[in-house]
Amino acid sequence: MTGERSPDRPAPPPAGGDTGPARAAEQLALLRETAPRPRPTRVRPLAGDRPVARVLVDKGLVHLDRYFDYAVPASMEETALPGVRVRVRFGAGERGGRREGGRLVDGFVVERLAESDFPGRLAPLARVLSTEPVLRPDLLDLCRAVADRYAGSLADVVQLAVPPRMARAEREDPPPPPPPAPAPAPGGWSRYPRGPAFLESLAAGGSPRAVWTALPGPGWPDELARAAAACLASGRGVVAVLPDGRAAARADAALTDLLGPDRHVLLTADAGPEARYRRWLAVNRGSVRAVIGTRAAMFAPVRDPGLVICWDDGDASHGDDRAPHPHAREVLLLRAARSGAGVLLGGHACTAEGARLVDTGWAAPLTPDRGAVRAAAPLIRTPGDDDRAGDEAAHTARLPTLAWRIARDALRLGPVLVQVPRRGYVPALSCDRCREPARCPACRGPLAADVPDAPPTCGWCGLAHPDWHCPACGGRRARARAVGVRRTAEELGRAFPGVPVRTSGRGTAGAGGGDGVLDEVPDTPALVVSTPGAEPRTAEGPGYAAALLLDGRVLLNRPGLRAGEETLRRWLSAAALVRPAREGGTVVVPVEPTLRPVQALVRWDPLGFAERELADRAELGFPPVSRMAAVSGPPEAVRRLLEGADLPPEAEILGPVELPPTPPGAPRRPGAPAPGERWERALVRVPPGRGAAMARALRSSLAARLAHREREIARVRVDPRDIG
Repeated sequence: MTGERSPDRPAPPPAGGDTGPARAAEQLALLRETAPRPRPTRVRPLAGDRPVARVLVDKGLVHLDRYFDYAVPASMEETALPGVRVRVRFGAGERGGRREGGRLVDGFVVERLAESDFPGRLAPLARVLSTEPVLRPDLLDLCRAVADRYAGSLADVVQLAVPPRMARAEREDPPPPPPPAPAPAPGGWSRYPRGPAFLESLAAGGSPRAVWTALPGPGWPDELARAAAACLASGRGVVAVLPDGRAAARADAALTDLLGPDRHVLLTADAGPEARYRRWLAVNRGSVRAVIGTRAAMFAPVRDPGLVICWDDGDASHGDDRAPHPHAREVLLLRAARSGAGVLLGGHACTAEGARLVDTGWAAPLTPDRGAVRAAAPLIRTPGDDDRAGDEAAHTARLPTLAWRIARDALRLGPVLVQVPRRGYVPALSCDRCREPARCPACRGPLAADVPDAPPTCGWCGLAHPDWHCPACGGRRARARAVGVRRTAEELGRAFPGVPVRTSGRGTAGAGGGDGVLDEVPDTPALVVSTPGAEPRTAEGPGYAAALLLDGRVLLNRPGLRAGEETLRRWLSAAALVRPAREGGTVVVPVEPTLRPVQALVRWDPLGFAERELADRAELGFPPVSRMAAVSGPPEAVRRLLEGADLPPEAEILGPVELPPTPPGAPRRPGAPAPGERWERALVRVPPGRGAAMARALRSSLAARLAHREREIARVRVDPRDIG
């Protein structure tokens, strides 16, 4: 069979013919036809003025924590200004005189330059996402300081500081800023010897710094609002951060009542993304000079801040779960130090960090005199010798006779608050015969009961075990090892028949869990059973007639450096909702009265307790007297990171110690090993003034490990909340 060759293909050489130069020329021609032709280089005209944009790329990796230069096309010369959001091609390579490859990522223009120190060709900006300058220089400097303090990356901090863009909110015109309002009257601050002078200093343009231990009762939102209004009267801005949306709403209402609407904004997650971004833009554009909000409001771009406020700084909600885990108190203190603003660190309790500020003279104590405390505080009762004589279980019973009798008498006057540390119904079970903790046969998780007469259910894997039996003794009956808020409400309902019982707290809405946090309850006789932090206030009247603080040993016996401090903070927050002693208000703490937190509650002396805690920590070298960082991860990763860190000579390395393993099926907590992994944790401790050097050394070592693409990388957390 014969055929015709394609006219586009060269003819094969004749058999036995020459295969030398002629064949090579034919092969070269074939290669030219099949090789890909280079694309023509399209030259985009660049901006005539400052054609280089320095960009912060949204890549939260420590080893990429630097700025990258991009070319500014002429079409973006008027829009790619410092602070705006852009999209760039990251990871591109230079091929044939042009930048190719990479992928599109978001970023922020930091500055515009006339030329770049990068020797190669710059990739152009892909797009300007918005012309709104959301990353102003002062906010960028604050984010940089926070990233350096916590050994994190700037991009991660900027993600916390700048909310996601909502285009519709940006198209709205900002209202003009209102004129300054006159300075308010002292109001409740008259009960504090230094209170009126503090407000006068703020109104005159001063920057006083104070640690405020607030009196019990409902007056703290108005006092916080008056401090903010005094600063606004001087023409400066205010940032107030509160631990949760309920507290922020109370402060928001108080400031609105004092100054009227449209003079401040409320920044909380409850507003929704678009409304929150609209309010944030009003602050960024200068239309509003005061912000009240939860944790993220610590970065609110208030112009010329004159006062930063942190309420209840010991609450765990002030610490961010996202890297690099900044704490609102520390961010606000950094902000005040950099801008020269005043500081108001307040709460019913006082942390060791607050006592440290007073001890060093950086802040002044803003405390009431003892007469004001006696007039506002409820009567605190603990089981004493007289109660023990009539009740053998006065110190061991969950609800001793003293508590039952005071609750019975108080119900004639109004509602009674019952604080219970544990959520759920029966959160922990044990064998009724040998008291061995009940565990799931499948994953070894703790067994609990969600509803009465229900089979034990695993708290990790969720499996029900109706035929459970104790592997130690063979017993088939389980008893409550711990009692939750819903079981407590059931027991109190039987003890006080005919009295309404309400519950407040996460997971109290019913058998299926849910969020049943109440904001307020009527001022009528009722039992209100609540978990710590979820206590509702009374709608009207002077407050609760009594409060029962149950299971105090559960709080005090928790492992950790802050167990006593946290217990007292929760007790004071609940007791502050009770009416004064002269109106019959009583708080019962069925715990050994000689314990230090109990004595501080009886005397209502939170600052004295914090000063003694600070002295104990100073003797042991624990924070806040020292600075600490936790390095956790697989043992070899921890060792490599610490060996590669150029720590200051004063640094001490404590450990490493093995972390408790996460059993199979158990939920993984932030910073904990995955099920089946073995982790260790080492603590790095340095004296005051060397924290920045420690963070810088750990950050550099972590960046080196990431740059080398090591398989296992240890985690670094500066100022960990729990070090025990």
